[in-house]
Amino acid sequence: MRRRARGFTLVEVLVAVAIVAIALAAGSRAAGTLLDNSQRLSDVTFAQWCADNRLVDMKLAKQFPDIGENSFDCEEMGQVYKVTMTVRASFNPNFRVVDTGVQDSRGQPLLHLSVILPRY
Repeated sequence: MRRRARGFTLVEVLVAVAIVAIALAAGSRAAGTLLDNSQRLSDVTFAQWCADNRLVDMKLAKQFPDIGENSFDCEEMGQVYKVTMTVRASFNPNFRVVDTGVQDSRGQPLLHLSVILPRY
């Protein structure tokens, strides 16, 4: 009587290797996406700090902002962001609407923030 050899066939091994390769590729893509999202979150957070700092400065100065547009660079954590602030009139003459846009160094928009500042 012949005994049948125990073990895996070549086809079974190739299928297992293919499954492992697909799982590793999916994990690698997920890790890359996670890194991209983490970088985007930090960029948006720093952009928010730039906009908030300028708006707080405007509030603390207690000066009614003039209507118009102003652009400046802001540096946060070694990154330079381009900030554009547009001040426009509101329906009530005692308030001004300040629209703030922040872009990264490549010109990609990161944040748009609108606030209403009162007359002091």
